[in-house]
Amino acid sequence: MKVSGNGQGKVLTAEELQQLFEYGFTKSRDRCLFAICLFTGCRISEALSLRKTDIKNKTITFRKSTTKGKLKTRTIDTPVALTEYLAEYEPPPNEYNPHLFPSREGKALTRFMADKILKAACKRIGIEGVSTHSFRRTALTQMHNAGIPLRHIQEISGHNDLGTLQRYLLDR
Repeated sequence: MKVSGNGQGKVLTAEELQQLFEYGFTKSRDRCLFAICLFTGCRISEALSLRKTDIKNKTITFRKSTTKGKLKTRTIDTPVALTEYLAEYEPPPNEYNPHLFPSREGKALTRFMADKILKAACKRIGIEGVSTHSFRRTALTQMHNAGIPLRHIQEISGHNDLGTLQRYLLDR
């Protein structure tokens, strides 16, 4: 668990996730952003780098240039639950800003802002130890606990090393 910014992000329970999405996040943009992280297992920076054109034909494409190692592009099928959050969120129309989550400055929303949004949501519902990376850890742990093979989780998450992936997983 994160304590004063140190340690691993907490793996969230089903109840904590429900509380966050129902009462913690107050905007459809915020629910959509963190739902993308939860349902795809992506990093917050990858979600923030998404362009409106990266979501089509029931898939989300994380471009190679926006992934951590910049090694390969990942395309993930959009789960039904995520489709609902995507449908609820309407990015502001701006032909000059292609980002799915734009900032006022005409760029993508920053990691700092995403962290600030999450901290406020957690404070609203009274949970601690959560970081933006908690959604990635939670997603990968849920996949593992559902019996999805590690190699498939590795492909979805973009991890190069199985050992690194296994450090994410929390058995329940």
